Amino acid sequence: MSNVNRRFQRIPTPQGVWVAWQHDARQNVSRVRDLNNGGLFINTPELLALGSAVTLLLSVPEGEIRSNAVVRNMVSGEGVGVEFTDMAQQDLERLERLITRLLPADSTATQK
Repeated sequence: MSNVNRRFQRIPTPQGVWVAWQHDARQNVSRVRDLNNGGLFINTPELLALGSAVTLLLSVPEGEIRSNAVVRNMVSGEGVGVEFTDMAQQDLERLERLITRLLPADSTATQK
């Protein structure tokens, strides 16, 4: 995973950030390990095939954030990394507020 070129810095999430996600008919709730403007990493023992479509729902202080996503990487025993593929404008705005809240104060200048 470390050799992947990333467009956005990974932002570690506190223990209380969880995502409800659905793939096919299966529904799960898992902890979010990290996230950024492009996607997030879901801690789960369930591995999904690369390219699998998932539906996401984060319920955070900024409000509900809904998105469609696609699995871009997987780490056995840890989880899957997904890329956001379709997100409404209000959800994108909530995601940006969440990221601003989670970023360390000294790194916000480098994100603009």
